[in-house]
Amino acid sequence: MSNVIFITGIGTDVGKTVAAAILAEALEADYWKPVQAGFSEGTDAELVRSLLTPQTSVVHPETYKLKLAASPHIGAREEGIKTDLDKIAADFRAITSNVKNLIIEGAGGLMVPLNEEEFVIDLVKKLNARVILVSRNYLGSINHSLMTAAVCKQNDLHVLGWIFNDHYLNYEEEIVQWSGFPKIASIPASKKIDAAFIKAQASIMKNALINFL
Repeated sequence: MSNVIFITGIGTDVGKTVAAAILAEALEADYWKPVQAGFSEGTDAELVRSLLTPQTSVVHPETYKLKLAASPHIGAREEGIKTDLDKIAADFRAITSNVKNLIIEGAGGLMVPLNEEEFVIDLVKKLNARVILVSRNYLGSINHSLMTAAVCKQNDLHVLGWIFNDHYLNYEEEIVQWSGFPKIASIPASKKIDAAFIKAQASIMKNALINFL
């Protein structure tokens, strides 16, 4: 296995799925979101499948597909189950036995509870994955970005760097400086996210990724 990259964000709805799709396209990698919470409007896996070049990437099924759009530990509780990291790890081993590159998308941020005792960050550690942080530029994102970076450092995660998206004010380089993690790329704001957009951004990002992997 050459590249296992875990995509996490500074919070919910910051662009992780779009970033994951671009990375999967750029690296000709498979995509996997082990825990999906809420799917009344479709799953992230379904969205990514619609955005990727079918011949180059496989979208793997979720280990847990929870109906409730809430923290996974609550969604699992509502269905009378418990999210088991060992079960996720078993699926991970099966996937990676035949896959060269894999992009894993987490649920929300690092401190999202997966069950009553374990969080997304515990899954990152269990899978021994390198991390790319996704930050969306909005009022308050400096604070959320730097808190995420601090948690990564406290837990000795292997962080490759930042992917920023959207536009609010120009403070990406300040987040890079204060966090100590490099900038990999910026995804421009776009009203239309489709396969052509993903392919174009993947082409731009591919060269930058060489320096980080």
